Amino acid sequence: MRTLAITTAALIGTAGIAHAGSLADAVATPAPQPVAPAPVVLDPSWTGFYAGGQIVTGDVEVGDADADADGFGVHAGYLYDLGTVVVGGEIDYDDLDVDGFDDASVARLKGIAGYNAGSFLPYVTAGVAQLDVDNGVDSVDDTGAFYGLGLAYAANENIRVSGEYLEHQFDDFNDGGADVDASTVSLRVSFAF
Repeated sequence: MRTLAITTAALIGTAGIAHAGSLADAVATPAPQPVAPAPVVLDPSWTGFYAGGQIVTGDVEVGDADADADGFGVHAGYLYDLGTVVVGGEIDYDDLDVDGFDDASVARLKGIAGYNAGSFLPYVTAGVAQLDVDNGVDSVDDTGAFYGLGLAYAANENIRVSGEYLEHQFDDFNDGGADVDASTVSLRVSFAF
């Protein structure tokens, strides 16, 4: 009888221990979830000097005649970031191949005003332009005005890619009686420093 009582007590005790450590009492802890890195948002300051090059295509109207123009150029400028507004100035020079002319080039002095949209800078520009053309007989030049729109993208802290559309007007070009109007589109790459 005593053996039966000890065996019964041992079985009851073992059952209690087994119940205490059973799966029913286990607390499930979730596995840690991988944390994705926060996306890097480039919010550059547009303040500073920059310089670069561009390829240009366009259309030139001399009086009633129409000619295609293609070329390349260089530019340099300075922008000042005021927060939401960006202002600045730029000089640029394009060497152009214009149908019917041996050589043509245009130099511009620009004023720029834009909206700081983070990595993007939509802007307006206007200023004065000097057009030089060589028609095979002589070289003539005149000063006119231009205005246009552009959109710059800061690919990183130093590299900017932009597109620009400009309208040029040279009234009574070189006192010759004909107006010269030109529309150009350029793709530009700049290095900011």
